[in-house]
Amino acid sequence: MIEGRPVGVMGANCYLVYCRETKKAAVIDPGAEGKKIYRWVLEKELKVEYILLTHGHADHIGAVDELKELLGAKVGIHSADADMLTDDRQNLSYYFAPVIKMQPADMLLYDGQELTVGHEKITVLATPGHSRGSVSFLTADGVISGDTLFAGSIGRTDFPGGSLEQLLQGVEQKLLVLPDDTPVYPGHGEATTIGTEKRVNPFLV
Repeated sequence: MIEGRPVGVMGANCYLVYCRETKKAAVIDPGAEGKKIYRWVLEKELKVEYILLTHGHADHIGAVDELKELLGAKVGIHSADADMLTDDRQNLSYYFAPVIKMQPADMLLYDGQELTVGHEKITVLATPGHSRGSVSFLTADGVISGDTLFAGSIGRTDFPGGSLEQLLQGVEQKLLVLPDDTPVYPGHGEATTIGTEKRVNPFLV
C-alpha cells in the first residue's frame, strides 16, 4: 500500500509504504510537519522501519531527525546526496528559513538495492539529474519518483548537481520501461501513470 500527503510550505509529498499484513512500513520524504506525519503513522498503527529519501533537498528532509527520534527508524539516502543531510548549503536551506542540518544517514542507498517492509519489497532505482543522488522507489503498487518525474513535467535541473541529460536518461532507462499502467507518485502534485506520461508529457514525447 502507498498513501501520500503533502507537507510543508512547498507541498512536498510524503508517502507511507506499508504491508497490510504485518503493518511494517517505510516513510518516504518527510519534508516537514514531523508530528503530523507521526500522528498519521499512529492512526494507521504502523511499525516504521525505514525513513527513505528520494533526494536531499530541504523540502524533502526537514522532519527526518524528528521522526527518527519518534519512530526509531533507520534513515536511508543515496550516497551521492548523503552530505545534503548535514550541509545546509547543499540541501539549499541556507538560502531560506529555517536552516536544516540533520544527522548523517544510517544507510547509503544504491541502485538496485532491495529493502523489505513486511512482505513488501522496495527497490531503489538511481534516477540522478534533479540532484546527483536522486532515486525513485519501485514497489508492487507503483513507483515513487521524487522530483524526477511529475504529472506532465520533470524535475528542475538548475540546482547544484543537476543535469538534464542525466535526468532524461534515468527516466527513459529506469521509469519508462515499467508497464504503462504503473502508478507514479511524484514529489509534488498529483499521481499519474507511466503510460500517461509517455503520451502527454512534453519533455518525453
